[in-house]
Amino acid sequence: MTTLNDGFYLDKTIYSGRPSNPDGRMDKELRTYDFLDQLNIPYERVDHSPTDTVLACHDIDKILNIEICKNLFLRNAQKTTFYLLLMPGCKKFRTAVLSKQIGSSRLSFAEPEFMEQFLDITPGSVSILGLINDKQKSTRLLIDRDVIRHEFFGCHPCINTSSLKLRTSDLLTKFLPALDYSYTLVDLPNTEGTC
Repeated sequence: MTTLNDGFYLDKTIYSGRPSNPDGRMDKELRTYDFLDQLNIPYERVDHSPTDTVLACHDIDKILNIEICKNLFLRNAQKTTFYLLLMPGCKKFRTAVLSKQIGSSRLSFAEPEFMEQFLDITPGSVSILGLINDKQKSTRLLIDRDVIRHEFFGCHPCINTSSLKLRTSDLLTKFLPALDYSYTLVDLPNTEGTC
């Protein structure tokens, strides 16, 4: 266990698969591991203090040798359509660009109550893995094309005290089909030139 800035701790041990001891783990986290295991999707895991932003994930990125994606839960102005956007952590979110690509009114970040209602997640732990909880398929999945170009994908297991590394191909060919979930590819600009 390593303590970094501001008391943030990060277990630099990379674990293969689920925790051997489920004590202290939330049900939604354990359900996530159950689902991945049922699909025979291998993953690596690190444990850490709660992370609320992509910026807080940089040390985690280095250990897992990935870039954890931004997983943004969005809604239209009328609060009738909800979106989960996966995009590289190095890109800036530009609502006007995305709204135009998907033919939606201007998008905003969805309120916490919608995150909990549809995905059983809270702010700071938004993850594509939350789709296992969206039984009504109330969320439209959007994936930036640059995300699927990478061999590996990083995300939280529905809580922000662990991070997972899994193959992007497993996400697209096993995870989403098992949920009968489709997705829309979008092209978001890299205006900062940091990717």
